Amino acid sequence: MKTKRILRTLVILAILSSNIGCDQISKGIVRQRIDDNERISLINNYLTLTKIENTGAFLSVGQSLQQPIKILLLTILPIVVLGVAFIYLLTKRGQSNLTTTGICFVVGGGVGNIYDRLIYGSVTDFLHIDFVIFQTGIFNMADVSIMTGMFVILIDAYYKRAKLNYKAIDHLDDE
Repeated sequence: MKTKRILRTLVILAILSSNIGCDQISKGIVRQRIDDNERISLINNYLTLTKIENTGAFLSVGQSLQQPIKILLLTILPIVVLGVAFIYLLTKRGQSNLTTTGICFVVGGGVGNIYDRLIYGSVTDFLHIDFVIFQTGIFNMADVSIMTGMFVILIDAYYKRAKLNYKAIDHLDDE
């Protein structure tokens, strides 16, 4: 049993490290090789690299807040939430592997962006998708990790709920 717990913890740390590492490596390359607001077209302008330093949150929300409020909402609160989520990951038993993986992606992405905020005072964003009728803001790999993690968690919750509903209906048929 103890071996299983150690293996689970190592897998969690590997997933977290991979998410943080991919994010920080990609941002490091962008910081070194792309100038601020430079636009590099990839895949026929559907995907572009554009380096910006975001002092706000997702899509620059909160960028104009006063500094004490910004520190509280964009640094201190996320650190506390990420810390609680990390402890939850290490101590909670019985959740599915998909949910655990999703939480790892969310925490890993969050740590990547918080690290930037603490070290650089802003978060480096650089990816932009434009499919004419669908367009994103400028984002980074940490944002991809967070969104992927949330998607995995929601899909897992949906299938768990659908399975419970199916069992409830099946149980009614038995009566």
